[in-house]
Amino acid sequence: MTKNQKTRVALVVPHIFLHRDILPYVIFSPGRLALDLAENLKNEDIEVTIYTPGPIDSTVASVHADMTYFSKELEGRGDSYIELLKKHPFTFVSLARQVQSEIIAKAFKAANDGKHDIVHVYTNEEDTALPFSSLCIKPVIFTHHDPFNFLIKYKNVFPKYPYLNWLSLSFAQRTSMPATTNWIGNIYHGLNSETFTPIPNPSDDYIAYLGRIIEPKGVHLAIDAIKEYNRTAKKPLKLKIAGKHYSDSNKDSYWQNSILPRLDDTIEYVGFLKTDKEKQLFLANAKALIVPSVFNEPFGMVLIESLACGTPIIGLNSGAIPEIITSKNGILVTKKDDERATILDLSKAVAIAESIDRKECRLDFEKRFTIERMAHDHANLYRSLLIR
Repeated sequence: MTKNQKTRVALVVPHIFLHRDILPYVIFSPGRLALDLAENLKNEDIEVTIYTPGPIDSTVASVHADMTYFSKELEGRGDSYIELLKKHPFTFVSLARQVQSEIIAKAFKAANDGKHDIVHVYTNEEDTALPFSSLCIKPVIFTHHDPFNFLIKYKNVFPKYPYLNWLSLSFAQRTSMPATTNWIGNIYHGLNSETFTPIPNPSDDYIAYLGRIIEPKGVHLAIDAIKEYNRTAKKPLKLKIAGKHYSDSNKDSYWQNSILPRLDDTIEYVGFLKTDKEKQLFLANAKALIVPSVFNEPFGMVLIESLACGTPIIGLNSGAIPEIITSKNGILVTKKDDERATILDLSKAVAIAESIDRKECRLDFEKRFTIERMAHDHANLYRSLLIR
């Protein structure tokens, strides 16, 4: 590469959800991040090509797999991608893995043919690329979006490759990888500055929960905390819960057993918010966002979405949450072995949430969590890797 030549990066996103016919119907924030990162890397003088399973809507150069046979399978069954995923998940995953392998192979070959200087394998399902990265003659970087020990297929294979180039989302995410892992950087996620913004005169009369409604997210703790707060409050607050529950899954009864029976005048389920505008209004009008996760969050996009709206955060000290919450943008609550003690502390945090300055929340977002900052950090890392 000559002195004035642009750094050429293949951003490989092998997860099957990154497809224009699937992405609008699923919760998949890594896909959105990848698209935003690719778009903003152009402003950093990076020549980026994004590799995805299916076609996408993007202004950057893109390469996708041959979905012809997957599509023929759907046509023969009379299903859409989402219908096949729900009815026959094993069949869906089997077909998806074939597509993922194809797109990873295309990216590695293109790099070996001199078309890319770096291959960045981004998002879950990158385990397919691990053993074959040694066949790529250009540097390969890996970013993972879950805790590394979250699923068996990951925790049993990632430790085999500590010598590869690993990039973390948070320092907390690193704790489940071997001490010898070759971390080349830590880059926090970022958002477009205009997607989530504060609103004038927010209603400020409820606490918001936004996310998946599963037990590790601790939604039941949020319910208990609001009920505890309302026992002595002069003016009761609502808890508004937004997100996807899994009542149609035989494997998850959390919604039916722990959440649904407790909905009442002060605990409201508002449904799954499909658009950014819906999420923005939901977050911006809240007195605070509550994030009572009891598992080690690798990052937590909803936290920075809330800050972008100028809305303070109440969160447990799980995983990366303490890396996001500061004394100026929210209240960090320490998890206790005694669940009742944790609930009481969350309730106390609700009571003092209004003392957090909303302007400070937005300023903190602008300083630490914009997509421009995220792209800039990636660009610097790519260049530094090439001169090592």
